[in-house]
Amino acid sequence: MTEKQISGLVTSLQQQIASASGIPFSNFMEQALYHSEFGYYNTVRTRIGKKGDFFTSSSVHSCFGRLIARQLVQMWELLGGKCFTIAEQGAGEGHLCLDILDTLETEHPEFYRQLEYRLIEISPDNRHRQEEVLQHHCLAGRVVWCDLSDLKGMEGCFLSNELLDAFPVHLVEKRAGHLQEVYVINDGEGFCEELRPLSCHAITDYFQRIGVDPAEGNRCEVNLAACDWIEGVASILERGFVLTVDYGYLAEELYAPYRHGGTLLCYHQHQTNDDPYQRVGAQDITSHIDFSTLQDVGCRNGLDVIYFGHQYQFLMGLGFLEMLINMENQETDPQKAQALRMNLKTLILPEGGMGESFKVLIQGKNVGIPQLLCQKRIRDIGLPPGAF
Repeated sequence: MTEKQISGLVTSLQQQIASASGIPFSNFMEQALYHSEFGYYNTVRTRIGKKGDFFTSSSVHSCFGRLIARQLVQMWELLGGKCFTIAEQGAGEGHLCLDILDTLETEHPEFYRQLEYRLIEISPDNRHRQEEVLQHHCLAGRVVWCDLSDLKGMEGCFLSNELLDAFPVHLVEKRAGHLQEVYVINDGEGFCEELRPLSCHAITDYFQRIGVDPAEGNRCEVNLAACDWIEGVASILERGFVLTVDYGYLAEELYAPYRHGGTLLCYHQHQTNDDPYQRVGAQDITSHIDFSTLQDVGCRNGLDVIYFGHQYQFLMGLGFLEMLINMENQETDPQKAQALRMNLKTLILPEGGMGESFKVLIQGKNVGIPQLLCQKRIRDIGLPPGAF
C-alpha cells in the first residue's frame, strides 16, 4: 500500500469523523479494513505468507486442507452422496480451496464430480489471486464465485477459516458500573478515543444473552457482525453443516476479569501491536471470537452444535499423526523431514503454534447429531513410538 493510499484513507476517515462529530470504533475498523478503494483487504498487497503480514493454517501446509477434505467426504456421505455444495467465505488467496479440491480430485473422484465449490469474496485483489491459484479447478467446472444470497437453499457445508476475527467490532469499557463505547475522534493530524454512551441497544442485549458482565475498568470487543453472519448462513442453508475455524474462546473466558485490555490486535509484517490508529489501511486488525454467541445464535436459527474443540483435537481426530508419519517416510532427506515435522507441528502445538488458540465449531441443520470423524478421541488414536 502506498503512502498516497494511506493518506487517502486517513483523509476520508477524518472527514467522516468531522461530519459525524466522532464515529464508533466499529465504523473506523470497517473503513480501515474494507474501504472500497483504500481498505486493507481491497488494496493490492501480499497479506498471507512469509512476505505478508500473517500466516493462516492453510498457508502453513497443505495438510490442513487435506484433513478437512476427509471431514467433507463424510459430510457428503451423510447427506446421501449426491450433489454437494462447499461454500467458503473469505478464502484469502484460495489455498485452502485448492488443497481440498486437489485432494478430492485425486482420492475421491466421485465426490469431486458431484460437488460445486462456491466462493464468496468481496476483495477484488483476493479474487484475482484465487482465479490464478484455482485455474485448473475452474476449467473443470468445480469453482464458482457468488454472493451469499445466491446460496439460498444450499445443501452441503459452509466453510470459513479465519473470517470472523476480521469482522468490525464495537469496543466497550465498563466505567462506574455502566458500559460505555469507544468512539474515534480527530486529534490534530491523527486519531484519538473518547468514551460515550453505547451506540445501540444490541450491545446491551448481547451481554444479557451470554450472561456475562464485563469487569469494572475492563475493555472488550463485541462482534455484532458475527451474530448477523451466523443468522444469514443459517437462513441460506437448507440442509448440511457449518464449519468455522478461528481463534477465540467461549464467552466466560473471552470476557474473564483478568483480560483487562480485550483481544484486539494488529498485524504488520508478522509483528503484532495494539494500536489500530497507525498504518491505517496497511495493517490487519483482528479480535478473538466469542464461540458461545456463535453457538447460541446458531441454535436460535436452526443450527445444532455437533462439534466444538481445539484445532489440535480436530486435526488429530482426522488423522494428522498418520499423515505426518507417511509424509516423513516419503522424505529421503533427513533435514527436510525434520523441517516438515516442525512445520506441521505448528498446526497442533499449544504454545507458539495454532493448536490451542484456534478452535473448530461444526454446526448442522436438518442432519441430526451424527458422530463425525473429527470427534475421534486422541486416546483412541494409538500414537506410534517416537511420533513426536
